[in-house]
Amino acid sequence: MKFFSKFKRLILLLLLLFIYTFICAFSYVNAVSMNIQDSVFRLHVIANSDSEKDQNLKYIVRDKVLEYINSISTDLTSKEDVINLARENIDTIQKIAENTVKENGYNYSVNLNIGNFAFPTKTYGDISFPAGFYDALKIEIGEAKGQNWWCVMFPPLCFVDVTSGIVPEESKKLIKENISEEEYQLLSENSNDVNFKFKIVEMFQNIGIKLAQS
Repeated sequence: MKFFSKFKRLILLLLLLFIYTFICAFSYVNAVSMNIQDSVFRLHVIANSDSEKDQNLKYIVRDKVLEYINSISTDLTSKEDVINLARENIDTIQKIAENTVKENGYNYSVNLNIGNFAFPTKTYGDISFPAGFYDALKIEIGEAKGQNWWCVMFPPLCFVDVTSGIVPEESKKLIKENISEEEYQLLSENSNDVNFKFKIVEMFQNIGIKLAQS
């Protein structure tokens, strides 16, 4: 009887330890994820379909929109400024996207929306953003049933050459100014400890996205 009593206490202690660890991990993930997500504004372009022509059109629309946004946002240093700029110029951005679609021989509609959307984990050069819900400018072309493309408008990573594996120092500086040192390490470093923390954040955020979409 004493053996079973001790065994029950051990199981209870292990269960409490698991619950405590889970709560600590959840609190850590929630704090880190919210701060990272609050510091980022993204661009999300969705193609009409997965056909080669529609996918190519998606990239043409992306390039035209980014060309315009980049021309009017070079001096902005905060996420709020970029969002406000996008809101103030959303009609112009819509016309650019619509004209680009027509100029390439299509009659697809274009729908623009600034909101909070789910994103998977994405790497830009040597910076990785975990999955989660991020504020973004979404551009839907036609039926918007094709593969999507996304980048980070603030900090400005849309023009990062991902093949080079390097994010410009100016962009990194903006990231550092908007998040804590630990959070920046989570995005940029590859040590085992940092990778483990990143995986925890990624796991919890993917669960949250699936629950929200179910």
